[in-house]
Amino acid sequence: MGAQLRTVRRRIATVKSTAKITKAQELIASSRIIKAQQRAHAAGPYAREISAAVEAVVSRSGSIHHPLTTEAANPTRAAVLILTSDRGFCGGFNASVLREAAGLNALLADRGVQAVPFVAGRKGIVWHRFRDRVMGGEWSGFSDTPAHRNATEITTALLEAFGKPASDGGVDEIYLVYTEFVSMLTQRPAVHRLLPLEITESTEAGPIPVYEFEPSPEKVLDELLPWYVESRIFHALLDSAAAEIAARRRAMKSATDNANELLEALTREANKARQAEITQEISEIVGGANALAESISGS
Repeated sequence: MGAQLRTVRRRIATVKSTAKITKAQELIASSRIIKAQQRAHAAGPYAREISAAVEAVVSRSGSIHHPLTTEAANPTRAAVLILTSDRGFCGGFNASVLREAAGLNALLADRGVQAVPFVAGRKGIVWHRFRDRVMGGEWSGFSDTPAHRNATEITTALLEAFGKPASDGGVDEIYLVYTEFVSMLTQRPAVHRLLPLEITESTEAGPIPVYEFEPSPEKVLDELLPWYVESRIFHALLDSAAAEIAARRRAMKSATDNANELLEALTREANKARQAEITQEISEIVGGANALAESISGS
């Protein structure tokens, strides 16, 4: 009985240590989530304005032919940028985005298009390396605190691949797979095609204004589209960072609650074991006293 009690007490000590770690991780994530939300919210207006500017050039300048807006006749390769986390303790955050990327790869394969992964985040990089999947590019070390230079580095690599023919190792399309921050309790994976550019006509009331571009719409797009792609990627990095921290906070809170429930169960088990041990000791003492009394009376 004593060995069982010692085992339960060791488990209690282990669970208490785990609960302290998960509680600390939860508090750290809670302190960082507000700043991550503010950064993602602050980047929203610029992303919307640059998208509106590109839409104005493409949809209101008549016929325009630009490499970044022209669909390939027979696309054969597509770059898939996957945003994952550098650290764990965030529940199903990485599994969800990798599963979404796998679904996109299947859709591309049905079209006869080979998916080339470009991965940001150590978890995604390790996942692809473990399966011996060749990556077109990899970046890590900034998943929860991305900077603008990180988006610039990723954009440069993607546009360089997009500028090459598919036969020379280039790509015909660029897709972005990341996790959107909806709320503290909800984060969902999303897929967007970055290039070739998809323009949705806005249903505005009244006449559509006519623009004149100098020197030409093509030259304007040469300057705007790299900024557009970079802003979309940077906003996705910020959104993914906020989603990662929120997922980590939720996962650590759930782990802490589970540890506390396990502590209650183990405490009850320890009390039962201790009570059984005390009862056995009392029984042994009473039995010994009765035996001593009988031997004294017999003598």
